[in-house]
Amino acid sequence: MNRNKTPTGPLNSLRHPPWLPESVWPFATSALMVEGSKLAVTDVGTGPTLLFVHTGFWSFIWRDVILRLAPDFRCVCFDAPGTGQSDRLPAASIRLEKASHALTSVIKALDLDEITLVFHDLGGLTGIAGAACAPERIRGLCAVNAFAWKPTGAVFRGMLTLMGSMPIREFSAWTGILARITSGAFGIGRHMDAASRQAFYDGIGRQGVRAFHSYLRDARKTQAVYEQVERALRGPFSGLPLQTIFGERNDPLGFQPQWKQLFGDADQVVVSKGNHFPMCDDPELVAASIRKFHRTRVAPALQNGHGDLPKQLSSFNPKNEKALYYD
Repeated sequence: MNRNKTPTGPLNSLRHPPWLPESVWPFATSALMVEGSKLAVTDVGTGPTLLFVHTGFWSFIWRDVILRLAPDFRCVCFDAPGTGQSDRLPAASIRLEKASHALTSVIKALDLDEITLVFHDLGGLTGIAGAACAPERIRGLCAVNAFAWKPTGAVFRGMLTLMGSMPIREFSAWTGILARITSGAFGIGRHMDAASRQAFYDGIGRQGVRAFHSYLRDARKTQAVYEQVERALRGPFSGLPLQTIFGERNDPLGFQPQWKQLFGDADQVVVSKGNHFPMCDDPELVAASIRKFHRTRVAPALQNGHGDLPKQLSSFNPKNEKALYYD
């Protein structure tokens, strides 16, 4: 596995910060300037391209899956603006549209093609919106505890409003309670050692917590992103193969069945006893599922073309709002 791929094009090498030793993040990371700020990009391995997208905390969540897939795939991930090793930004400037532009920039800067887009959480919105600017480069979709439609219903919209509010944001930033919970066994840390959990926590920081809540705030009102996502799912992405991977214990709004309404032939994986980060709860299963999905669904489509009839998004109306989605 090539863990130290030399940056190409407009990317420059990025030195590991003191809180991120190579022992817990054994990948070379590069810096890409996007809209005036530094974006941390990791590009490891060789083979078909998997582009991992998360918007909220940072791309450390993909580490254990990438370690398993990089021997056979080119694995690319990046820290959304304001998170992880990317430049910290004022909360007021954190927007999902900005994160979607970052993804578009990564695709173009690395000249990625024949991409399987693997997205988690709000990465469903930013990933699809950003990839919609280069639809001819996308060959498969993998939704990991993610949604990609405009929130409806009082519970879903109310959760976004509450979690995106300034009082909750500042309480979370100053106490660190959400970052600490997410670093533990209920979040990403079920199978991670103490050093890895600490590195993930340190990579969030107070401004990273504010970025997380600001992205949630923006998810309540980002009309342009929702319109772009809807156009993509109605149009160029409608015939793509889709896989969904959800934690058994963390799909209270029924997002996985809703994906099945959009893509009737979707492959569906449920991680036993999994929570909001199934790629951390069972990285072996998630990596094996992505590998099989690419071999059985994406690779044959590349060989034979993917002229499936578009799915009818107009008939899709998510209604399940029985509980909160986020941990």
